[in-house]
Amino acid sequence: QVQLVESGGGLVQAGGSLRLSCAASGRTVSSYAMAWFRQAPGKEREIVASMNSSGRLTYYTASVKGRFTISRDSTKNTVYLQMNSLKPEDTATYYCAAGLWGTSVGRYADWGQGTQVTVSS
Repeated sequence: QVQLVESGGGLVQAGGSLRLSCAASGRTVSSYAMAWFRQAPGKEREIVASMNSSGRLTYYTASVKGRFTISRDSTKNTVYLQMNSLKPEDTATYYCAAGLWGTSVGRYADWGQGTQVTVSS
């Protein structure tokens, strides 16, 4: 089991940038596929980006391709989500997750508490 703590959320204007961090403890992030999900009020939790355990494969949902980048720093045991050109529709609670490679919520066993991202128009 790995413990995950997200940070870096906040309020930003449309077109701005934020970098989310997910600090892991208990196990190394390279032991897992790591992912960022988001959930807006009244909507289902959806995957935003993921990286497999080797770090060689990444996935981005279509709406964030070219704007968001997932990365990890194994020396800090931390995963990041760089979010550029933010849009109001990116507003959601963002969750870090660790588990098996895939795009569904069920593939990930360990979750952080979430960090709020609000993009104003």
